[in-house]
Amino acid sequence: MARYIGPKSKIARKFGEPIFGADKHLEKRNFPPGQHGQNKRRKKQSEYGVQLQEKQKAKYTYGILEKQFRNTFVKASRKKGITGENLLQLIESRLDNTVFRLGIAPSRAAARQLVSHRHITVNGKIVNIPSYSLRAGETIGVREKSKSLEVITDSLASNNKSFSWLEWDEDKMEGKFLNYPSRDEIPENIKENLIVELYSK
Repeated sequence: MARYIGPKSKIARKFGEPIFGADKHLEKRNFPPGQHGQNKRRKKQSEYGVQLQEKQKAKYTYGILEKQFRNTFVKASRKKGITGENLLQLIESRLDNTVFRLGIAPSRAAARQLVSHRHITVNGKIVNIPSYSLRAGETIGVREKSKSLEVITDSLASNNKSFSWLEWDEDKMEGKFLNYPSRDEIPENIKENLIVELYSK
């Protein structure tokens, strides 16, 4: 399974946002990376450059590589409604992202690993495909043998976030994907209209 394994702080500094989660390096050096750092005069970005950067930010945030991201966009453009919103809804409904949102894993990368290592179930059956697209009403749980895993118990203990399109049962260690979230419910700072403009050229 292809995934980004390069330096994360460098990417976060490039976008000026903690896209991989809390980052002490970004806090200390909140300027773009490079030999000349904050003293380097940067040229004004072109319209294409701004659009490309927004797409790259979305890809890194959700941990999706180019081909898969493009395929998701094509799928979103065929659906009724606003393409940009459809794109984010399809990405949010991915199994790895939902495992992260439910607090089962501390990051999307950790969630992807839990799914691919067969620790997660959908409707009671093991699913090891991180990009699996959830449908409304489907339940996401932790496999019985994996409920005592330290990474899962620690993540659930420290999780204090909840999302309106997800439901979590602490006793069963099971969540439900209620529906696709609306754009204003998705907390990620992504200008999806720029991504649509980029792919529409």
